Amino acid sequence: MKRRDVLKGLSIVAGGALCTTPALSAFALDGDKPAAVPPLALAIRGLIRKDGKLMQPIQIFVQNPGAGAAVVTTLNGTEIDSRTLASGQHTFNVLIDAVTEARDGSVTVKAGENTSSAVVKLQPVRKVLVYVLPHSHHDLGYTDLQANVEEKQMQNITLGMELAKKTAGYPEGSRFVWNLEVLWGADLFMRRRPQGERDAFVEAVKKGWVAINGMYANELTGLCRPEELMQLFRYGTELGKTCGVRVDSAMISDVPGYTWGTVTAMSQAGIRYFSAAPNFFDRIGSLMEEWQDKPFWAVSPSGKEKVLVWIPWTGYAMSHVMKLSPEWVGKYQDRLDTAGFRYDISYIRWSGHGDNAVPDPELSEFIKGWNEEYEWPKFHISSTSEAFSAFEKRHGSEVPEMHGDLTPYWEDGAGSSALETKMNRVAADRLTQAEALGAMFSPAALSTAKVNEAWRNILLYSEHTWGAWCSVSDSESDFTKKQWDVKRQFAVDAESMSKSLLDGALKSAGAGSDAAAIDVHNSTSWPRSELVVLSAAMSAAGDHVKTEHGASVPSQRLSSGELAFLAQDVPAFGSARFHLSRAKALAPAKHVTFKDGVLENSVLRVKIDAATGNVVEMSRHGKTENLVDSSQGQAANEYLFLEGGDVSKVQQSGAATIHVEEAGPLVVSVRVESAAPGCNSLVRRVRLVAGEDHVELTNVVDKKRAPLNPHPGKGGPGDDFAQREAKESVQFAFPFAVRDGAMRMDIPLGMMRPEIDQLPGACKNWLPVGRWIDVSNAEHGVTWVTLDAPLVEVGEISANMLGSQRDPKLWRHHIAPTQKFYSWAMNNHWGTNYRAYQEGVVEFRYALRPHAGYDAAAASRFAIGLSQPLVTTVASAGAVKPALLRVEPQDVLALALKAGDDGAGTVIRLFGASGEERRATLTWTAPVAPQLWISDLSEQRVKRVEHEVTVAGWDLVTLRADHA
Repeated sequence: MKRRDVLKGLSIVAGGALCTTPALSAFALDGDKPAAVPPLALAIRGLIRKDGKLMQPIQIFVQNPGAGAAVVTTLNGTEIDSRTLASGQHTFNVLIDAVTEARDGSVTVKAGENTSSAVVKLQPVRKVLVYVLPHSHHDLGYTDLQANVEEKQMQNITLGMELAKKTAGYPEGSRFVWNLEVLWGADLFMRRRPQGERDAFVEAVKKGWVAINGMYANELTGLCRPEELMQLFRYGTELGKTCGVRVDSAMISDVPGYTWGTVTAMSQAGIRYFSAAPNFFDRIGSLMEEWQDKPFWAVSPSGKEKVLVWIPWTGYAMSHVMKLSPEWVGKYQDRLDTAGFRYDISYIRWSGHGDNAVPDPELSEFIKGWNEEYEWPKFHISSTSEAFSAFEKRHGSEVPEMHGDLTPYWEDGAGSSALETKMNRVAADRLTQAEALGAMFSPAALSTAKVNEAWRNILLYSEHTWGAWCSVSDSESDFTKKQWDVKRQFAVDAESMSKSLLDGALKSAGAGSDAAAIDVHNSTSWPRSELVVLSAAMSAAGDHVKTEHGASVPSQRLSSGELAFLAQDVPAFGSARFHLSRAKALAPAKHVTFKDGVLENSVLRVKIDAATGNVVEMSRHGKTENLVDSSQGQAANEYLFLEGGDVSKVQQSGAATIHVEEAGPLVVSVRVESAAPGCNSLVRRVRLVAGEDHVELTNVVDKKRAPLNPHPGKGGPGDDFAQREAKESVQFAFPFAVRDGAMRMDIPLGMMRPEIDQLPGACKNWLPVGRWIDVSNAEHGVTWVTLDAPLVEVGEISANMLGSQRDPKLWRHHIAPTQKFYSWAMNNHWGTNYRAYQEGVVEFRYALRPHAGYDAAAASRFAIGLSQPLVTTVASAGAVKPALLRVEPQDVLALALKAGDDGAGTVIRLFGASGEERRATLTWTAPVAPQLWISDLSEQRVKRVEHEVTVAGWDLVTLRADHA
């Protein structure tokens, strides 16, 4: 491979500049140069057995000694070899006793009348078994259009099978094995290839020629909703079942960092081994510095599950920067020495020459030759499962256990397409809701294939390949635009499919002929009383609303023509019926009001600054504390715009104009308009509902496009423009004031305290957030919810790492205790892969809920309720269908309710949202309660249980209910 090709491969790995770095100086990237003359003497770091004794070779190179010349080799003055050679060039090994400690040796070679000398470094040979995992790094795009990459990865499966067949008769250890790094390529193979090829694939898996790793894509796990994180491993269980094999391993490549709940999701999929091989030098902070060649058990948030995690040297890119040779074997042992590696089993990745590369046919040949000649170190081509299982059997008890979040780095790029990220995030919640409603009303209503296809679109949007390698340097090229069109379509399709499936689930509830009767449906596992808004058409029967039992409820006709009313006591996994009439709307007992910049109801008081439009005060009635910290001149929901990376130059929005859109008595909505840097317009809405304990914030940014590269296509990702110019970001500030308050952050399938729960090497410049952040003490606090924007900066604006960033020392290493954070809504900080700009209207929704002491389950119920709102239909004919089931206590949440994929039974995922162990009871309304089983992601029956089950804090328990 030529040097320029290697560097291109490295830019793909890094998502960064096409320039060399100190990290590469140790690698011989000299393919463009003529072959170098070998040195006179080269110590080979391997052991050869001769006459029952392990010997260590020194390779000797002699050039034109003369015909029939005697060649004598001495080491430190002692003759170790004598032979007669013909004319020409000769390379041969001489054997010495194996050394036990490093030392220099003086080698002299006398060839005829000529004498040459050299000093070699003799080092002890490691008796280590090195497992080698061949695979291809799956970039869905970047190097080529997505359709072409799909074909390449399907073809790679065929090539991998052919190479495994070709080498099936080789000695053990050198037989080729093709690891499926991730599974979207295999999924396409099983969809598109003829039956004969699919059968051959299944047979190859059974023979061990092809190895399944259980992750669907190289995912940005910090973006995932809880059920999305589960779906990341669903296809692996399905494919394993099809092939008749157990899938207990997963790979991920390029992506640095993984949200903590990934361990929980893997355990639900039966995965015990995780080969994590990130980009090894760019935008990774200190992750590789901390964890390279340091295997550890990652313990789940609940403490009940663990997965063996191992990041190998150079991540997945070893074959991009090194060549198979005895020198490589020596360099690898040097690396193990430097790392203080104390085990006698190790492993490496071998991903061919570049991303989306074909299987490397040289690998089996080299290992076959090496193992035949050398006894140590040994190399063994294998699956992830075989390598990690062997390591666990020998060293599993010696490996440390780590309990915390390896906060990921590359999720920041999702802020370069904030609209599509919002669409995908909402689609995941909508799809979860659709599945629950389908299970409630008609389990056969939703097509499993359509549901899985919707999840596939959601996963492939959150997959790490966002666009072309020239997405920033040549943003208007057809190559860039075509790739973005495909990427964007994943979010578009996820949105449309989730809407269609939700509509289908609601239609399965049935609709009667009485348009004045409305059914309100609750897809969550706790009863809810919330504001519901009906369209003008759906509420044409009138403004007055009463319950099925005749009790009137507060309502208000909005300026939009919609009707808002308070839907009270909608049961868990059930419905409540309300009736509309022409009577006068009932006002709430305590009106919500807006006066002198203050929104106020019976629970909350919220003040908007007349000059800025920012929220400057928020308090609960009966409490004097202002929960907004304005001591540093900041306020809540303050718009901030930063051009470049100099935080001292951050800009705020201009003077505010405030309009009342809804004046009460049930709903007050205030519109705040401001000029804002980086925007065509900025509109912020503040809404408060009578009797509700939270205030809702909706920020509509009409974004201006960032400047384009004035010299498109020149310089590439490493050019100054791509790396540093036209960079910008949008933040909304949320500084809170809670005396001695602690910050806690929701993450998928867990909770994390910044700094305290972060593992060494975790990203601290920005953090992905699930649904909420809570700042509280034992008496009071505030929960902040984000519905659309998944990134925050904690304590300060620290997301100012522009372009390629390869020095670990430049990254943030500590987060001090704080009650302030920023929603990092938009950015274009990367020099490649992600978008160069975004423009147009994007809506960011937040909510603030002051409360008494910290209650994690209450925070989750609040946030999930906002992301999965009560939904409405024209009432069905006949009585309201009884609620499906009740889960108690309420701090055990059912994060998912769905019909079984096999068309039988119901699947429920219970989550210990309080952080404490609970004994959960499931009460069904059906006359005959179903049989209940502990299950997992496969939805198989694992263990029979009664209708009570223990759920540990932060644990996920999957149950299967088989109905009579």
